[in-house]
Amino acid sequence: MARLVHLSDLHFGAHDDRIVDAVLAEVDTAAPDLVIISGDFTQRAKTEQYQEACRFLAKLRDAGHEMLAVPGNHDVPLYDVFRRFLSPLARYKKYIDDTLCPWHRLDGVSVLGLNTARSLTIKDGRINSEQRDFVRSHFAEAPVGDLKVLVTHHPLFALPVSDEGILGRPIGRQEKALDVVNELGIDLLLAGHNHRASTHQARDLVTRAGGALVVQAGTATSVRLREEEQSFNILEVEAGSVTLGLKRWTGAAFETAEPTRFTKDDGGWHKAEVLADPAEA
Repeated sequence: MARLVHLSDLHFGAHDDRIVDAVLAEVDTAAPDLVIISGDFTQRAKTEQYQEACRFLAKLRDAGHEMLAVPGNHDVPLYDVFRRFLSPLARYKKYIDDTLCPWHRLDGVSVLGLNTARSLTIKDGRINSEQRDFVRSHFAEAPVGDLKVLVTHHPLFALPVSDEGILGRPIGRQEKALDVVNELGIDLLLAGHNHRASTHQARDLVTRAGGALVVQAGTATSVRLREEEQSFNILEVEAGSVTLGLKRWTGAAFETAEPTRFTKDDGGWHKAEVLADPAEA
């Protein structure tokens, strides 16, 4: 079994320092095998914001945590048009990771990150044919029986972004992503972007998507909220089983919602019984 911490939408430059410190403490307590950060490290891709994000990552590394990260749309400069189109992720590569589509293997778990941020789309994400083939080639290297995890900043699906049922836009060229997810039997789709935490079965969102479990992270540290407080996910994963514990900010500390266990059969992932806190297991 592997333990994953899933953070997203840190938005350094529009963050709360108290919550940043609390996240660092919670990660240490969870002692994960891998910390996954699904994009939007910065608010406006400014150098000083990247430097703050870099210091946050350095603290995680100094504590001995392995990490896998992908960029988000806020990590591409918005107002610096010259940099936006000629070197959109140069600062990301300098301060965060020079690999935009990282690959990481744990015992029984293969994790691939995919860059969905684009200069032209401003807010929205996209996948292209080359990236679809990239996903195929990397998961072809995964041992038979590995649980397959795909990490993007933008969700592949239209998901609720407000309590009024307003939906965010799905990833551009969604069909290319869904084809490879279904073909490869990818188990978990981890993303952020909407600042709302949720779980869904992929085929309930789009019929052709297969049986993947869709896990959305809220914003971990940003003060830019969308009708819910800051949060992040802790997942216990193994072949055929995922236990998800949501850590939600109360204004003074992170509290764990009742963890939920999902099991997999030929029809995909299904919610099982409620369990104790996975971080205390």
